[in-house]
Amino acid sequence: MALDPTLAAEIEASVAAGFADQIAHTQALVRFASLRGEEHACQDYVFDQFRARGYATERFAMDRAAIAAHPGGSKIDDARHSDAPIVVCHHRPSTETGRSLILQAHVDVVPPGPLDLWTHRPFDPVIQGDWMYGRGAGDMKAGHAANLFALDALARLGLQPASSVTVQSVVEEESTGNGALMTHLRGYRADAVLIPEPEDEKLVRANTGVLWFTVEVRGVPVHVREMGAGANAIDATYRVIGALRAVEDRWNAEKAAHPHFETEDHPINLNIGKIEGGDWASSVPAWCRIHCRVALYPGVTAAQAAAEIEAAVASFSRTDPFLANSPPRVVFNGFFAEGYVLEEGSEAEAVLGRAHERAIGSPLQSFMTAGYLDTRVHALYDKVPALCYGPTSQNIHGFDERVSLASVKRITTTMALFVAEWCGIERKAG
Repeated sequence: MALDPTLAAEIEASVAAGFADQIAHTQALVRFASLRGEEHACQDYVFDQFRARGYATERFAMDRAAIAAHPGGSKIDDARHSDAPIVVCHHRPSTETGRSLILQAHVDVVPPGPLDLWTHRPFDPVIQGDWMYGRGAGDMKAGHAANLFALDALARLGLQPASSVTVQSVVEEESTGNGALMTHLRGYRADAVLIPEPEDEKLVRANTGVLWFTVEVRGVPVHVREMGAGANAIDATYRVIGALRAVEDRWNAEKAAHPHFETEDHPINLNIGKIEGGDWASSVPAWCRIHCRVALYPGVTAAQAAAEIEAAVASFSRTDPFLANSPPRVVFNGFFAEGYVLEEGSEAEAVLGRAHERAIGSPLQSFMTAGYLDTRVHALYDKVPALCYGPTSQNIHGFDERVSLASVKRITTTMALFVAEWCGIERKAG
């Protein structure tokens, strides 16, 4: 049943009343340089913010053995995988009458790159006009704050959800997705999940899976004056990249067989994200390593895609005069995650649609996004409606990342209205 219009208007006004505090809270989150493995201080701040509101709050470590044993577990690189805690808080109603909900967000951010290419320092949340700048401002600390402030908007009216709500602050979303998986392994469940990633005020209908892997080539070092007697590992690696591009082309040619992807120009993207190799400018390089990321369609398992990558590299190497005798080594070292499709017709989507139309004034649109999302955990393994919907941002993972504050206010309003209708409401005790 749709919300009473008078109550909906009160919720909208309450979001607006708390928005200055929400902006300040978002800026505080952005100031934490919560790079992979360095999220501890940010998670401490989140823990304190949850507990200050009276929520039952906990933090816990990832169980690496349990993650490795689960089919959705991504590959754990012991040298780089974060050991920062997961932070979770729980709201329990006086009487459980509504439908339960998980609100989730991640605090980890990608590296800022060369600082001189930023207009402002990456962890200085400068506001200019409608935009808040900073690494993680869009992806996804604005959404992280919206989870909490949507609940605050109800509390300001003396209301609370009439069902259990779990708010989850995770890490490793940018590298493995293992933080979200750990909450699943911990046993948290709900009737629906909402994750406010920066999705331009749209709902994600379909999402690719992702693989991370390295390819290492070993060469034969000699002095450059005798270059023909050696084997240049960097040159050989470029030939391997060509073989990987052929896999990318083949997978993109299969898009017609995958609903929600058939009209996309290039749904499967292979990124050669990092290259390293060689030891001396005047020595033929003895080694080269590339770090790669590739997408995969929903329904294609990570194991299937990984086997194709390994087979393609091995097959090409047998045709290469040097690589035939020195095969490259392929190692999967991060994302090993399947994509998902959000099936249409759930009541959770209908409630979100009504909330969105009330807050934004237009029907809710959905689309495909060709990047990793933690909603895959809840869609694939909890098998509940997993809604990914959030604010308009620009340059996420790039220079001058920024989020629209007007959009953040709109989607926070949507979220507060969604919580009120989905979970139901009751008066706060005391």
